[in-house]
Amino acid sequence: MQRSRGQSASPSHSASIDRMLAGVRAAGLKLTPQRLAIVRELAVDESHPTAQELFERLLPSMPTMSFATVYNTLDALSSAGLCAALALSPGSGRFDPNMEPHHHLVCDRCGSVRDLPSAPAGLAPRRTDDGDSARRAVVKEVAKEVAKVSPGFEVRTVERILRGLCADCAAGAPPARREGKH
Repeated sequence: MQRSRGQSASPSHSASIDRMLAGVRAAGLKLTPQRLAIVRELAVDESHPTAQELFERLLPSMPTMSFATVYNTLDALSSAGLCAALALSPGSGRFDPNMEPHHHLVCDRCGSVRDLPSAPAGLAPRRTDDGDSARRAVVKEVAKEVAKVSPGFEVRTVERILRGLCADCAAGAPPARREGKH
């Protein structure tokens, strides 16, 4: 979801940016112009971009910014719990600004990654009244099974990755870069 320069953010995008910026401040991270640009780009990007993709998008407007700045900022955001660093497919890690519990759809052909907000029937564990209780219940259930195989392993989170073909690839379209194509 790449916005062209000068295009205003939608209200939902503005809320996502505001939430992430508030998190940056709460984490005590210095809000430099480079970090501000990276946060603004990442917060509204549903494509799970790589550090390289963000760097290439921001370079025209910030030609003195280094790739290390982008990578280190993403690492700081991830360490602060403001985005997730993901290794969903071969190649570079991806960064996900969606910190709500969700699953991922990964295209085996083009590499696109999309969020699955709630598990389809049959994949969803037992639900409870609130999200935190549901997450804890799932982790507890999985931890019991994990303990049978690896006693002492501490489960932090549970996620599912669904692999297959996106609509374009399933229809036989040539593989495309992820930016806005899926």
